[in-house]
Amino acid sequence: MVVLREGMCPGLDEDLLRDLRAADIKTVEDLVSSDIEGLAQKCSVSYKALFAIRRVLLAQHTAFPVSGADLYEELLSSTAILSTGNPSLDKLLDSGLYTGEITELSGGPGSGKSQVCFGVAVHISYQLKQSVIYIDTTGGLAASRLLQMLQAETSNTEEQMEALQRIHVFRLFDVYALLDCLYSLRSGGLQQASVGGGSVKAVIVDSVSAVISPLLGGKQNEGDISLCWSIIVNHTSGCFYTFSHKTENKCHNTFKHICGSMTASHKKVAK
Repeated sequence: MVVLREGMCPGLDEDLLRDLRAADIKTVEDLVSSDIEGLAQKCSVSYKALFAIRRVLLAQHTAFPVSGADLYEELLSSTAILSTGNPSLDKLLDSGLYTGEITELSGGPGSGKSQVCFGVAVHISYQLKQSVIYIDTTGGLAASRLLQMLQAETSNTEEQMEALQRIHVFRLFDVYALLDCLYSLRSGGLQQASVGGGSVKAVIVDSVSAVISPLLGGKQNEGDISLCWSIIVNHTSGCFYTFSHKTENKCHNTFKHICGSMTASHKKVAK
């Protein structure tokens, strides 16, 4: 509820404000919902002047209606469901990965989390012709493995190279480097990554526990990560695909605490 103040709009001076308060008109809501003609007589002010003030206040403080058709078109242009390339996983995720959401896959060491990660990156870059940001925190990503998976998809060397160019890899081994990377993505890195390929539709972090584990006792850094991830999700149409070790229960609980404060949705898949 916005209180009427002197100078809020042209014509709303100290004298008029005093008269309005005497008529029990103290907020913008009171003024715009009142009978302007009767209020003008009560305050001994010009009807046209008071009506003009009302119009200005309405323009400043009222949300303009938007048609459902326009909202639907905006939703279609900014939201997508990305297939992982694995029909069983797509079924588990309600058709695939949703842009604007965080999906976590957890499992023990050697359970195949990174292989799923590679498959998602290859499928999005080759089949969907979209760019992928791949943040490797364990050193487990090998370009030769991505190429091998692409060779299983196509024998065309040019198509293989184009798909590889759409996968942008960042090797980061501490949380501070991760924060720097996320901030740079927010400030234009996503647009740069889109040059020469499709728009960035997924940001993959493999794995989260590798950078969170050293900071289990530091709440401030956890908050920083939560803030960065929520900012990236809210400012892009991409999805986040993150991986953590199920066996590291303390780290896993910390990650759930971080994601719980985010505005984006969070899907969790235990393997």
